[in-house]
Amino acid sequence: MRKNIIGFNITVGRKKPETIVNKDAACPFCEYDHLENIIARRGEMTLLENKYNVLEDSFQTVLIETRYCGSDIPDYSKAHMHELIHFGVEYWFSLLDSGRYKSVLFFKNYGPLSGGTILHPHMQIVGLRHVDSSLMYDKSDFIGMTISQTKNVELNVSTMPRLGFCELNILTKNNNELDTIADFIQITVNYIMKYFNKRCKSYNIFFYRIDGLIAVKVMPRFPTSPLFIGYNLRLRPNNLNIIVDEMQKLYFNKS
Repeated sequence: MRKNIIGFNITVGRKKPETIVNKDAACPFCEYDHLENIIARRGEMTLLENKYNVLEDSFQTVLIETRYCGSDIPDYSKAHMHELIHFGVEYWFSLLDSGRYKSVLFFKNYGPLSGGTILHPHMQIVGLRHVDSSLMYDKSDFIGMTISQTKNVELNVSTMPRLGFCELNILTKNNNELDTIADFIQITVNYIMKYFNKRCKSYNIFFYRIDGLIAVKVMPRFPTSPLFIGYNLRLRPNNLNIIVDEMQKLYFNKS
């Protein structure tokens, strides 16, 4: 089985600040007027080079979503959520189409089990020079039971998950539907953090460009199953129909 392997700089990683568990530590993203290596600003959002470039042969950037450290996606106005996704996707596409990188990651970590270190809401866009994007996903990862669908955008829950449990997918037939994608992302994060499981305090968002079209996966995070770590076994829960029904009632006025 072919695998992507990328070097991780331990020396740089040890210097990274941590504010998720260590809540008394100073937040580097709250020093809004003293941020360095800024690439672009849009409203209260800031895109900058990552000071802690831990991945070898890469270009790492951070998209600070808001000035407000204690907020997150469920708290944003629709207008801010739309602008955030437009801003992020535009820069992600610019790196994808630049020819400088073999693949480009666009993702978000939130919470103590997400793999992140900073509480302040942010996303990351990372150009990788030698990583094969075709090994990063399988198209079956996005097959699922439909929760809601517009003409060009579908929201579903995975029946062929990458890891397991409630993986929510957003698939588009038209990359111009960024506002609808943003709305569905906000709905999925709200559901995961407020309704899915009271023990859930973490999630990830992963963006993909597959056959030229945007796909998004939103995943609640818990301690990773040993069956996946040891044997690559994905877990498909037996309550997917309940998740679909609950989200339809909560967000799409279906009884």
